[in-house]
Amino acid sequence: MGNERDTDRLARYVMRIAVMAVVLLICWYFRNVLVYIIAAFVVSLIGHPIMNLMRKLRIKGKHAPDWLLSVLTIIIIIGLLLLVITQAVPIVTGIIADASLHAWNSGSNMNPLAVINDWLIERFPSLGADFDVFVLLTDKLQELTSFDNVSGFIGSVTSMVVGTVVALFSVIFISFFFIKDENLFSNIVGALVSDKIEESVAKTINEIKQLLSRYFVGLVIEMFGVALVDFLGLWLIARMDANYALGISVIAGLLNIIPYVGPLIGEILGVVLAVILKLGLGMGLDVNLWLYAGIVFAIMLFAQWIDNFIYQPVIYSTSIKASPLEIFVVLLIAGTIGGILGMFLAIPSYTVIRVIAIRFFYNYKPIKRLIPDLQKEDELLNS
Repeated sequence: MGNERDTDRLARYVMRIAVMAVVLLICWYFRNVLVYIIAAFVVSLIGHPIMNLMRKLRIKGKHAPDWLLSVLTIIIIIGLLLLVITQAVPIVTGIIADASLHAWNSGSNMNPLAVINDWLIERFPSLGADFDVFVLLTDKLQELTSFDNVSGFIGSVTSMVVGTVVALFSVIFISFFFIKDENLFSNIVGALVSDKIEESVAKTINEIKQLLSRYFVGLVIEMFGVALVDFLGLWLIARMDANYALGISVIAGLLNIIPYVGPLIGEILGVVLAVILKLGLGMGLDVNLWLYAGIVFAIMLFAQWIDNFIYQPVIYSTSIKASPLEIFVVLLIAGTIGGILGMFLAIPSYTVIRVIAIRFFYNYKPIKRLIPDLQKEDELLNS
C-alpha cells in the first residue's frame, strides 16, 4: 500500500514537471506574443489612472462609454509620448552634436584621418610608409555599397520596419482591451488555473496591478520632477542657455529611471557636457571652469537629493512595499545577471514575485522571515 502511494505521488510530480516543461516550451516558442501582452499590460497600468479620472467626467449627466474612454486614454498616452519625442529628441541630439563639435575644435584642428594614419604607421611598421587609411576606408565603403550588400541592407531595414509596425499595432490593440476591461487580464490567467485557487489568483493579480500602476505612474512623475529641478537650476543658477539646460535635464531625467547607476551617469554626463559647452560657447556664469563645473554638479546633486528624500519615498512606499535593503540586494542581483536592463526591470519584477510569495508561499520559512507581520503587509497591500 505504501509503495503504491509513493508511486502515485511520484507520478503526480512527474506529471506536474512535464506540464510545466510543456508550458515553458510554449511560452518560449510564442515569446514575441508574450512580450506584446506584457508591454500592453504595462501600458494599461499607466492608462488605468487616466481612464478612472475620465470616468468621473459627465456630459449631460451621462458617462462616456468605456470603449471611447479607452480610445481616448491610448490617444493621450501616445500623444504625450510623441510630444516628448518631438520636443526632447532634437534638443538632446543638438546639444550632443554641438558638444562634440566644440570638443573637437577646442582640442585640435588637425585632420583626424591624418592623425590616425600616422598613429597606425608608427604602431604597425609592417603597413609601410605609403599606407593610406583614407584609401582603405574608400575601398571598404565601395564594397559595402555594392548591389548585394545594399539589397541585403534594404531587406533588413524593411523587415525591421515591418516588425516594428506589427509590434506597435499589437501592443496598442491589446492595450485597448486591457484598459477597457480592467479584469480581462485576471480572467485570462484565471482560465488557466484550477478553480480551487482562481479566486486567490484574481486577488493577487489585482494587488499586483494596483502596485505596479502606482509604480509606473510614479516613475514618470519622478522622471519629470528630476528633469524640472535640473532645468531650473541650470537655467537660473548656472545661467545656461534654456535649450541646452533643457537638453541636459532631459538626459538626466531619462537616465534617472535606472536605479542607482542612472543618476550617477546623468550627473557625470551633465557636468561634462556643460564644461564642453562653456569652453566652446563661453556661456554660463562668469566664473572659472572648475567653479562652474562644481556649480553644475551641485545643482544636479541637489536634484538627486530631492529625488532620494522626497520623490522616491513617496513612490516606493505606495508601490513596492519593500525595505530599502531588499530593493538594494535585488538591484545588485539583477544588475549582475542582466546589466542595466536587469536593474531597470528588477523592481517591477520583484514586486510581482513578492506579492505571489506572500499569497501562495507564506508558510515557507524564508518568506516568513522576510515578511514577519502578514497582517501589516495585507494592510499595506490594500492601502
